Amino acid sequence: MDNLDNIKSLSEKIAASLLKGETPVDLEKIDALTEEDKKRIIFNVTNRQKREERLQLKKKLNKQKAWKAITANEKPVYTIQKTYKYVAIAASITILLSVTLLLNKNDQLQINTAIIAENNIEIGTDKAILTLEDGSEVHLKNGQVYQLHNVTSNGKEIIYPSYKQANHTGEKTKEVAYNIITVPRGGQFQVKLSDGTKVWLNSESQLKYPVTFNGLETRRVELVYGEGYFDVSSSKHHNNTTFNVSNKFQEIEVLGTEFNIKAYKDESNICTTLVEGKVAVSYQGKKQALKPDEQLSLNTQNNNVNITTVDNANKEVSWKEGEFSFRNKSLKEIMKVLSRWYDMEVIFENEDVKDETFMGSFKKSFSIEDALSLIKSTNSIKEYHIKDKTLTIR
Repeated sequence: MDNLDNIKSLSEKIAASLLKGETPVDLEKIDALTEEDKKRIIFNVTNRQKREERLQLKKKLNKQKAWKAITANEKPVYTIQKTYKYVAIAASITILLSVTLLLNKNDQLQINTAIIAENNIEIGTDKAILTLEDGSEVHLKNGQVYQLHNVTSNGKEIIYPSYKQANHTGEKTKEVAYNIITVPRGGQFQVKLSDGTKVWLNSESQLKYPVTFNGLETRRVELVYGEGYFDVSSSKHHNNTTFNVSNKFQEIEVLGTEFNIKAYKDESNICTTLVEGKVAVSYQGKKQALKPDEQLSLNTQNNNVNITTVDNANKEVSWKEGEFSFRNKSLKEIMKVLSRWYDMEVIFENEDVKDETFMGSFKKSFSIEDALSLIKSTNSIKEYHIKDKTLTIR
């Protein structure tokens, strides 16, 4: 269906049907539409109506039983919270065509439009680079099986063989062999260490760890940079040996717990969030114990330390469960997170926009356009432009 006049005609019929509270006409033609046709129809439906007609459409959609019938089987895929009231109206025209209209705090309809020259931004996936003791590299990725001796990977996780901790009175390990797992931008990966500890690594992260902890006084790993979630095997299973996670600014001592460390190279704050158990964070000759739902933030530039209580620690670390959750985060902070997952560059044409805040959550499986549409619906973004792997916020 390439004729532009036919596209406009179809879009006008759809809009007219919606204004009457009816199911849109010509649904049988939807299957024949190309992706470009759909974009044109969405543009026409959302932009060709006058303001008065759009407001009338909103009222009709809220009241008509036909509208409820269309959306009855839809399941919510994200949540939005906002400090002011707004109305969200989603119009579904089969699974191939959807039009979303949202109201801002002034009850004025916002048109969800964007300029996309060429979108080469891809959703992140399971992938990592394993650096072995001899310096050789193995590229791990989703759907690819890898095995070396007893070490295996299913493409999502690398697993080291479990061991029984040696008695400290016995022979100690003389030389420790280390591996390094590096997760690039646009990636995520999991590691099961030889003591049973599980580690989730976020995009742009690196972890250095012993191939085996056998005979070591302390089970010690290094989060070189990035973000990792640790589910630590209890010390009671390993002759009471503690588990330590270090980086160049701090060290965390653990007896058996679940916690998250965020220590990216391009961020001045290192955040340690305790989900369960107890940890002690050592920094600059000091030591600070944390309780569940507490977060310690260490500023690496001025050495200031701030300890806060988070409402829900699990929301703070929801990234490991495949979800982004933002609570009053600025666009600058959000775009740092998204730029790593989607491996894209973000440009702000107006510096003031960086301070706009957003509160909500959505799946990591969202395309970048779906994620931006959600953020834009709360008026945090007015307009954006995508070209290749660069997102420009206007």
